[in-house]
Amino acid sequence: MTTPTTLPPTTSLDPYARIGELDDSTVAGLAARLELRGSDPRQRRLWGEFLARATHPAGSTVLEVGCGIGIITQLIAAQPGVAQAVGVDPSPYLVEQARRRAPSQRFEVADGRCLPFADQTMDGVVFCTTLCHVPGPERALAEALRVLKPGGSLLVYDGDYATSTVALHAHDPLQRCVEAAIARLVHDPWLIRRLGQLAVAAGFARGELHSHGYLELDAPTYLPSLVTVGAATLVEAGVIAPQTAEALQAEAAQRASTDRFFGHIAYASLLTHRPN
Repeated sequence: MTTPTTLPPTTSLDPYARIGELDDSTVAGLAARLELRGSDPRQRRLWGEFLARATHPAGSTVLEVGCGIGIITQLIAAQPGVAQAVGVDPSPYLVEQARRRAPSQRFEVADGRCLPFADQTMDGVVFCTTLCHVPGPERALAEALRVLKPGGSLLVYDGDYATSTVALHAHDPLQRCVEAAIARLVHDPWLIRRLGQLAVAAGFARGELHSHGYLELDAPTYLPSLVTVGAATLVEAGVIAPQTAEALQAEAAQRASTDRFFGHIAYASLLTHRPN
């Protein structure tokens, strides 16, 4: 196999899908969202669950594709059998943040569809909430197969973002905000539902999909932030007035302060391997 040298132009509205093209101030805002998610113990519990699915032989090198600020790469490095965790991301800004966070790990600026590694050099590859942001995930999976050693593991964790909800009833206006935020932030909210078939088509063995539910009731942080993003998106689109956006955000805050907030996203993980 050979490493691809050209990538198709990115036209997605998803900022993560074109993060390598964004200015530092914009990426800093996205990095703040990654920090918010990384400080959430509910998210970290789910990350621990999905990472524990893969076992690595002693001395393994494991690659995280789309490492962002390096939170998951650090967790991978602490897994049994892992000698080195390597992270790649298209954003130079995020890679620099990752290097500061975890100076003992290796981070490189690279697109998952064009990895700067030789064939069959990795013992494991991990995608954590990355593939849903990649236009052409088939190409990223093909690259993962190329760099994996025979028998090496592929572990993919992503959101079934089409399930994202804060609704308390059928016509809850806050749900419209969440839907607008997902449309703005996620290139393919349905990706996880095709993931098993995509992996097999790329050459991987048939894997097993596990469900991981993210639920926010007490002290919610992540899903209220989606209400904020979605309300701003609806204002920009001319769907609602700024005053309405403020009222929707106030409603989300009021629910949180009175223990009436409900938020849920279904995540899933796929574990498979490169055939020997």
